[in-house]
Amino acid sequence: MESDNKMHRIRSKEAFIIDMDGVIYHGNRLLTGAAEFVDWLIGNNKKFLFLTNSSERSPLELAQKLSRLGIEVDPEHFYTSALATAAFLATQRPGGSVYTIGEPGLIQALYDAGFTMNNVNPDYVVVGEGRGYSLESLERAVKLIIGGARLIGTNPDLTGPTEGGIVPACGSLVAPIELAANVKAYFVGKPNPLIMRHGLRRLNALRENTAIIGDRMDTDIVAGVESEIETVLVLSGVTSREDIPRFPYQPKHILEGVYEIPE
Repeated sequence: MESDNKMHRIRSKEAFIIDMDGVIYHGNRLLTGAAEFVDWLIGNNKKFLFLTNSSERSPLELAQKLSRLGIEVDPEHFYTSALATAAFLATQRPGGSVYTIGEPGLIQALYDAGFTMNNVNPDYVVVGEGRGYSLESLERAVKLIIGGARLIGTNPDLTGPTEGGIVPACGSLVAPIELAANVKAYFVGKPNPLIMRHGLRRLNALRENTAIIGDRMDTDIVAGVESEIETVLVLSGVTSREDIPRFPYQPKHILEGVYEIPE
């Protein structure tokens, strides 16, 4: 009976903010029931937004990735930490300049927000995930920060899931820069309530009518708790059931995966 009430409560939400890695897919492998879950969202006229802390891809690229995996969703249903970072910086320093360590999704978001690339005297050093990270780029970032640039991280995740296992994510890549430059980065992605408010505005939804679905206690679930959005933890990503009691905050609901949500 309790399980029925839980599922009814989740299904009755008007809007859903959904993480991607570990919830919909691992790398290039679709997770069980993900396609059926998206069909359920569309079939029940739910508002939904895939909100990812990954900064590597643009919404169009994310839509194309899901399409390759067999799920058709318009790019307007995606929002990334790169877009949130660019939007935040545009409110802080309109038309500013940045030195960026990251992939095209982050660079494009910054260009679209009116920023120029600058490796001499930028306003900000912005770090996201990416293969372009090197000792040379780390040294330049430290030098620029000591010279007055502010350090911004797209998201604080230390690791991320792939089909090959756990890999370092933005938080791990920023850490050496923080240590060497003796500064702390400001992270814009989850669990920062800023990105959650951006998401709710995109959905045109009230937090009371929204649920966040994610696989990470330290980003997705705490983001929901701090934004007062109902939380659904799925165990298809980086968090195991044994991990949950270690955290001082708890998810409202725990599911094995999103395949449990469609009736």
